Amino acid sequence: MAADTERTILDFYQVSSLNLVEWPAEKDNNSDVSDDETAKQKANRRKSRFQALERVVSNRSSVVPGSETSASGVGNLVQRDEPDPLGTTDSVVRTLKQMGVPLQDDSKLRNRFLLSSTTFSPALFLSQVHATDSTEALLNGLEVLNQSIDQKSASLKVLVESNFERFVRAKATIDNVYKEMKYRGAEPAAPRARAHSRHASRNSFQSTSAAGGLANSMGPTIDPRKKNALIRESEYGVMGVKAPLLDVSAKAEDFWGPALGGREKEEHLKTVGSSLDTYKDYVEISAALAESIKRKDHESLVEEYNRARRFADEAKQIAQNIGSGEPTEAQLYKILLAARMWHDVDEQIQLLKRDMWRRLVSPQAMAKSDATPGQAHDQHMDLITLLLELGVEENPIWAWLQSRVAYLKSRIQSTAEKSKVEIEVLRRRLANVEKPSPQSIASNLRGLGRQSIESKTPTFDSAEVLDVWETIVAFMNNLMSPQGILGEVVEFWQTVQGFMDGNTQRTLPLGYKGESQGHHRLTQQSSQELQRATVELVDMIREHVLSFFTGPPPEDLSALVSPLPSTPNTPSPSTTPGSAIQATTLQVPINLDPNNLPPPSPKRGEAWEKFAFWPPWSNSISGAHYLAKMLTLVGSGASDMASLAPVGKGDPSELEQLRSLVNATRERCVTALCAAWNRDSENIKYVEDWNRSPTRKDVTKMPASFAAFERALLSGMQKILYVSEAMTKPGAEDIVLPPATKLLQMVRSQYVTTLYKALHGMVENAELPIKKPDDDWTTDANDFNVRMLLTLSNLQALRSEVVPNLNTQFENAFSVKLTDETKTIRDVLGQIDARLFQSYTRPSIESLRRIVRAGVTASDWPPPSGQKPREVKPYIYEALLDLVLVHTQVSTTAASLTSQVLSFLLEQTSRELLEAFKTRARYDLGMLMQATLDVEFVAQTLNHYTTDRASELQSAVYQELDSRTDNDARTRLQAELPEMRAVLKRLREASKSEFACFRKPKKTTGPAATAGSSAGSAAMLAAQVGDMSGLERTDTRDTGRSYGTTGSER
Repeated sequence: MAADTERTILDFYQVSSLNLVEWPAEKDNNSDVSDDETAKQKANRRKSRFQALERVVSNRSSVVPGSETSASGVGNLVQRDEPDPLGTTDSVVRTLKQMGVPLQDDSKLRNRFLLSSTTFSPALFLSQVHATDSTEALLNGLEVLNQSIDQKSASLKVLVESNFERFVRAKATIDNVYKEMKYRGAEPAAPRARAHSRHASRNSFQSTSAAGGLANSMGPTIDPRKKNALIRESEYGVMGVKAPLLDVSAKAEDFWGPALGGREKEEHLKTVGSSLDTYKDYVEISAALAESIKRKDHESLVEEYNRARRFADEAKQIAQNIGSGEPTEAQLYKILLAARMWHDVDEQIQLLKRDMWRRLVSPQAMAKSDATPGQAHDQHMDLITLLLELGVEENPIWAWLQSRVAYLKSRIQSTAEKSKVEIEVLRRRLANVEKPSPQSIASNLRGLGRQSIESKTPTFDSAEVLDVWETIVAFMNNLMSPQGILGEVVEFWQTVQGFMDGNTQRTLPLGYKGESQGHHRLTQQSSQELQRATVELVDMIREHVLSFFTGPPPEDLSALVSPLPSTPNTPSPSTTPGSAIQATTLQVPINLDPNNLPPPSPKRGEAWEKFAFWPPWSNSISGAHYLAKMLTLVGSGASDMASLAPVGKGDPSELEQLRSLVNATRERCVTALCAAWNRDSENIKYVEDWNRSPTRKDVTKMPASFAAFERALLSGMQKILYVSEAMTKPGAEDIVLPPATKLLQMVRSQYVTTLYKALHGMVENAELPIKKPDDDWTTDANDFNVRMLLTLSNLQALRSEVVPNLNTQFENAFSVKLTDETKTIRDVLGQIDARLFQSYTRPSIESLRRIVRAGVTASDWPPPSGQKPREVKPYIYEALLDLVLVHTQVSTTAASLTSQVLSFLLEQTSRELLEAFKTRARYDLGMLMQATLDVEFVAQTLNHYTTDRASELQSAVYQELDSRTDNDARTRLQAELPEMRAVLKRLREASKSEFACFRKPKKTTGPAATAGSSAGSAAMLAAQVGDMSGLERTDTRDTGRSYGTTGSER
């Protein structure tokens, strides 16, 4: 094959060799327009009305023979080859190819050797093509070049000379056409006097539109004659036809464009589809990852992310294998696609990581109040697991534990301060009201008899006081209960211990290629720091509780109410998790106005003013109830804190501080409760309302109320001293020690003092003067005697039942014996009983004394001389009628005291008879018989209430009468005894109905009826034998307490 033919073939197909194995891939696209330009045209389609014309213009190719098309598809006048300008050869390209210069693959280099190119380099041309030419050859070449230049110049000259007339005619024709088109045959207007600046005319009205310009109604319209004029306003004559052409072109493009471009689209879609099928995983992984994040499908998220990391690693491996070599198109495309995919995936993952870090360390995610038990734990473990799966530089376990410590510290501080402020505000509001009256206090204490102290809705104090107590207990629950902050601290340490032991990490992932395995273990320094943090949390709780119970009420609330400085609650994306953790704080708002706080509590000298935990005006019952609850929380919480390994197995002083917490809190509570107990014992007397007990009609409700009051206090005090409900905690016996001896002695003394004050209050109630009402209708509370009897009955119930039971309860509760105190209490009760008994019987005794002495000393008491007495003197009936009134009052008011009162009054009646008979010096037979009838009638009528002391006094009467008579009277009296017996019998029968109240209740018939007659017969028989001492009654019985002493002795 000839060399010219070979060169022609190579130039035509634009290949470097005729012996090709396969057609070059870069020769597949023979379009004169580059892909970029085509894509640009498609993107700009339908954006302009002139698109059709613009595309036609842009697609025009060069028609110069021998010209070539550049790689960008733009035609030029540079030929593919040309002869040597110096005349040495007819092909520059072939010559250079023979010299080894690679021109076929580099068009830019070839253009530098072609004279027709604008990038022609004479120096390079001579140094390469004529490198071996001699000086003579170069001079000959210069001659050839000059001749070629002269020849071309002569050709141009001949062309101009031969066509000069044509040029002139064409010029005239063009000018005429221009003039005709511009002025439409009219002569141009005369120029203005002042020359107009050409530069200014060029800048005026340059915004005329193609569809008719800016048809401003305020400006002049275009002359129709100038529509085709070659002026700016008519777009140089084409305005009339340009708009229709553009419209037609746009419509044609709209109609035929999709059909004509379908094949192009088809080829493009085939190419895109093939690429998508080949690299489908690369393309779909970003969307799949976003969908997994949206659905919170962590398993799919990790799977897709690991797949993306594998693709990125493969791309890195390809790049490393290529090194400094040239990658293939497939390799390059794969690397670029993997880089684009990884950029999108990494951006999504980094955003997800920042969100997970924020949720992991934010206080809102750690709060348990809005989560069910265990949900918060699962949430943070899920976040840690996902972070370890995705791979992180910082240890998420350590970051979460640090944030948890910061959160707990902030919560302890804010909760304690907020609660203390709320409690003090409530205390101040309560303290600034009027002191409650004793009656209102008594109404609360009186309610104990109607409900149990463990009632779910306690009413043993005012609603305001109970509200303060509930707030205090809620504060202790929030701080010390297993469901409160202490429970979170215990749970935190259990979590820390699980991470330290490695048990929790067993279920955690190792990450991609084990990259997260280093985060599974906590360092020794981290473990020690976490132990110190746990001890700090325990110390914070302990200090807040201790200061609350042992410290005085806060004086200045403004510092506590002031809002905390604003700090970020969540980490910003620009900060590391560690720095965000240190700034994380928990703010608890306090809904109080610092400028409108209640004033401090006024100083009245009340005991509760020294205790921040005691509501003003609270009684001891509510105090015992709520303090027992709080001491249980303190004891249980201290035991829980001691069970933590850093506290229990660390510094021994920590355990000692916990013991001191329990002891100090207990001592303050006992001191406050004893003060309230003492105050309530003074007000317990107001509980008495003189209403009868529903179970016992002979007593009021006072004994039951007092018993319930004391039982509640003893029970509450026992729970406070021994913290018994907290002893079920493991190891509680090492923290909650037995109470000190001084506390037991304080409670012991207060108990006895309380009994004394309560008993004296009862006496005051009975002896309190009551204003008489205007009418004759009186109630129990207005009758002095009734109040005395009810008080005596109440004291009898206290002495026989209530106080012994309370003493037994005290001894069992506190493991002590009240030997001396029991004796003292018994003596005090006896003294009070005797005092009240005297107060009640004194009017009756005075009345009996007056009646008896007036009757015995009366002038008509001795029977007429020579006459035998047949009746008992009236004073005896009068005295017995007084006793009937007393019996009626006692039996209807306090039946249990009837025998006791009447027996004592019988003794006093006998004493008064004895004293009255002593006033006469001598007794004759009539007087002796009258005295015997009087004494014996009283004795037989009140036989049921006879005591030993009464019998002794009656014997003394007979002895006194015997000493004041003579033997003759004694002898004659013996003869009168049968008749006197008949008289007594008649008198008894006649007065049976009047004095029936003195009879013994008939349980059996016979013995009661014969008791009086046998006693009388014994006296008569004794008189018959002359032994006056025989008048002493032998059938006596002690039916009640003997009051044998005189009034002064009592």
